[in-house]
Amino acid sequence: GNSISENVGPKHLINKKTVAKRAENMLWHKLPKSIYFRRGSLPIALGDLEGKKRAFLVTDRFLFNNGYADDVVQLLKAQGIEVQTFFDVEADPTLSVVEKGAEAMKSFQPDVILALGGGSPMDAAKIMWVMYEHPETHFEELAMRFMDIRKRIYKFPKMGQKAELVCITTTSGTGSEVTPFAVVTDDKTGAKYPLADYEITPNMAIVDANLVMNMPKSLTAFGGYDAVTHALEAYVSVLANEYSDGQALQALKMLKEYLPSSYKNGSADPIAREKVHNAATIAGMAFANAFLGVCHSMAHKLGAEFHLPHGLANALLISNVVRYNANDNPTKQTAFSQYDRPQARRRYAEVADHLGLSQAGDRTAQKIERLLTWLEELKVDLDIPLSIQAAGVNEADFIAKLEELSVEAFDDQCTGANPRYPLISELKEVLTASYFGKAFVEGETFEGTTVIKKKADQEAKPAKAKKEKAGA
Repeated sequence: GNSISENVGPKHLINKKTVAKRAENMLWHKLPKSIYFRRGSLPIALGDLEGKKRAFLVTDRFLFNNGYADDVVQLLKAQGIEVQTFFDVEADPTLSVVEKGAEAMKSFQPDVILALGGGSPMDAAKIMWVMYEHPETHFEELAMRFMDIRKRIYKFPKMGQKAELVCITTTSGTGSEVTPFAVVTDDKTGAKYPLADYEITPNMAIVDANLVMNMPKSLTAFGGYDAVTHALEAYVSVLANEYSDGQALQALKMLKEYLPSSYKNGSADPIAREKVHNAATIAGMAFANAFLGVCHSMAHKLGAEFHLPHGLANALLISNVVRYNANDNPTKQTAFSQYDRPQARRRYAEVADHLGLSQAGDRTAQKIERLLTWLEELKVDLDIPLSIQAAGVNEADFIAKLEELSVEAFDDQCTGANPRYPLISELKEVLTASYFGKAFVEGETFEGTTVIKKKADQEAKPAKAKKEKAGA
């Protein structure tokens, strides 16, 4: 007899394995309740805070000294809102400054918190908000890592019971006004805590381009390139979806069209300034929900170690990250992807199509090359150096830190959403190639990865061993 109810034929002799196909993740698209944009939207947006009694404004010393904070304070006072200003936030917000701000909040008891500035004041305000609403929270728990933000072990406390958070962005780049992320540095240990939870998404974002008209050129360039990286990484992320894709592509299209002019002409081209300002926020909306990838993982560590601006660190790495990710046969596929075969090459080609870079008859590889050419040309337009070395990082220092940077980048929260799951040795190669301004080439690798180019003597050894065995 046999185990089937018919004659045994060829189809029964094929060793067919059945594997369970994993159900797709439930996804979501979470953003601030209100986003106000266009030049001059600030007073109208603040008018929405009617009924609030006490406002706590978090900003930095530069914006405070240059009168940006005064404009906001006057608008709030005109509505009968009492205001206290905290302007001690530095470039990388530290835990001690955040605690100081949270203490001031506790004694002032605001019912609305406003963050005015770039990424740093917004990040600091988000964390002060958590400490003000829930003084009992422990930082180590807040910074706890996760594989899927939608299924976390640690639940953030519910926010918004004591106060709302309003973010007013004065730079075009970070997207922090619409994202659920904040980074704080523990000044005692030097450890950076990246916090990520939709509870710390601001309630309102104000994207008024009047506040960025006089941005310095370097900030325009680095912030703009940061936004390009946000949109590009969000589009190829394993959590990219129909809702975030449109935002990522639209942001890239606007940045391609208007960023060079915004950099060259500044306030003389207010339309370009405004388009770039909006594009940075739209890119923020995309990566708030689709997340980023290894370019940000490495940029976080590179920037922290060698004190490079974040947008610059991204610009120095993004081309080689595209080369690294654009592989139909990666060493390892990232867990929890929403698809069963690599898609990064196709996705990069779609970006090239959308930006009008492709030409008739181009194959995928050519489209990716055109995308890379544009990324390099954009750096030239924005006077961004083309290698980490050219950005002023000493070679001996870089080599000494390379191993540590690669391990830390691998462990970064952004790595999990990258379309290709990296090996530490591969990150090392991408960093090394980017340091010398060379194009990353698959296969020029160190020991320990799958694609070692074998030397002749390596291949000869096993044959010798076999002969000896035979003789024995």
